[in-house]
Amino acid sequence: MSDILTDFDFVIIFAYFAVLIGVGVFSSRRIKSKSDFLVAGKRLGYGLYVPAMSAVVLGGASTFGSTALGYQYGISGMWLVGMIGLGILGMGIFFSKKLSDLNVFSVSELLATRFGKSSRLYSALIMAVYDMMVAVVAIIAMGEMFSSMFHWNKVISIIIGGAIVIFYTMLGGMWAVTLTDVIQFWVMTIGLLLILLPLSIFHAGGIESAVHHLKPGALDVTRIGGKAVFSYFLLYFFGMMIGQDVWQRAFTSKNKSVMRNGTVMAGLYCIIYGIAGAVIGMMASLLLPHLHDPQKALPDLILNILPTGLIGLVIAAIASAIMSTASGTIMASSTIIVNDFILPFRKSKTGDLKEVKLVRLMNLIVGAVAILIAAALQNVVDALNVAYALLTGSILLPVIAALFWKSVSKKVIMASMVISSLIVVLDLIIEGISSLNPIIYGLISGIIVMIIGVLFVKKDVKEDAIQEANVQDKKIM
Repeated sequence: MSDILTDFDFVIIFAYFAVLIGVGVFSSRRIKSKSDFLVAGKRLGYGLYVPAMSAVVLGGASTFGSTALGYQYGISGMWLVGMIGLGILGMGIFFSKKLSDLNVFSVSELLATRFGKSSRLYSALIMAVYDMMVAVVAIIAMGEMFSSMFHWNKVISIIIGGAIVIFYTMLGGMWAVTLTDVIQFWVMTIGLLLILLPLSIFHAGGIESAVHHLKPGALDVTRIGGKAVFSYFLLYFFGMMIGQDVWQRAFTSKNKSVMRNGTVMAGLYCIIYGIAGAVIGMMASLLLPHLHDPQKALPDLILNILPTGLIGLVIAAIASAIMSTASGTIMASSTIIVNDFILPFRKSKTGDLKEVKLVRLMNLIVGAVAILIAAALQNVVDALNVAYALLTGSILLPVIAALFWKSVSKKVIMASMVISSLIVVLDLIIEGISSLNPIIYGLISGIIVMIIGVLFVKKDVKEDAIQEANVQDKKIM
């Protein structure tokens, strides 16, 4: 790729990285409290919140995946990112009102307010691993991109790409992640939706010509198959609604209306992004019909149809998509580890700024571990599937119960999480990590345990009172 990139393209790319680092330095001066560092002070309006929420869920997998699927299956390639968008919509519609009333920083902290420390620790472990693996995938994608652009060794590329993200995340926390995500959102929007999409249609001869020359079935929204659509539904629709990275971004909103309406807007944007990615992949199938690897549809299309300068901008757009996911998930995993595994076991109360230092240190540690895993494995798609299966199969129902089902006791919830996660792991071993059944069996076993528990396990009245008091304390803090 670097044989095609001009000096001007390189200037644009490196200038973009310099801006991200500069944002981290600038943001570090605005950190006055734990709330500033973890949730940007809970004061984001629509102008910052919608781009930041959109950017955190649209990563390299979304960008490369939607174009690759569009190349193979036509417009039905939109379903992967479409389900991510629908999941964000679902969170905005069903969860935002409840979340805005709680003063918490993590999914596991919410469970603790209702179901005690055991539920908190168990769910936190699963959530931290999930976010870590999403960060690993993003760092691998950055390494692949840097390796292609600069002909660097792949491990060196992974280290440099990961280090940039760690640096600005560690310095500025959620303020840095938010501001960089807003920049990344607009670079993504301009580079992919406003430049690459119309230019690819233009080079394909316009809409009418492109439609005429597309393969039969390319405009069939079901061509990818019901099984694939259902798999995206299970993995991403539910996963988005309970992901710590998504919740932590939701907590940055300044009020209920921004959280609800802004999250819905972000979900709609994600759906548009998925459709655009599929269309770009369809145009690539016309302009580059003989690609052996559909994953190369996006980078090869960029290099073949864009002029000097715009190549650098669109590559920066791809980097934006990848980095926004990496920074958000590193921040999410670090927050869970500090908030759920360190602070609750400290005998003396830690001041806000000391807690910020702890999270910064954990950003460095989590980021470094993610880089090491990425460098060692260089392919963790299977591990990511396991993480999503555990997340959805064992955490979704307890979260719904914490928000909406008051008659469930902490003993029942703990039993539900343990049994459902064991079922998920056991079925992954039996059927293989590509199977969807572990999530289904995990959800079924979890709801069965809850129903049996509600019918036959009597809740302690004192326990009810304590849980209700905890929830009220969270609301007024």
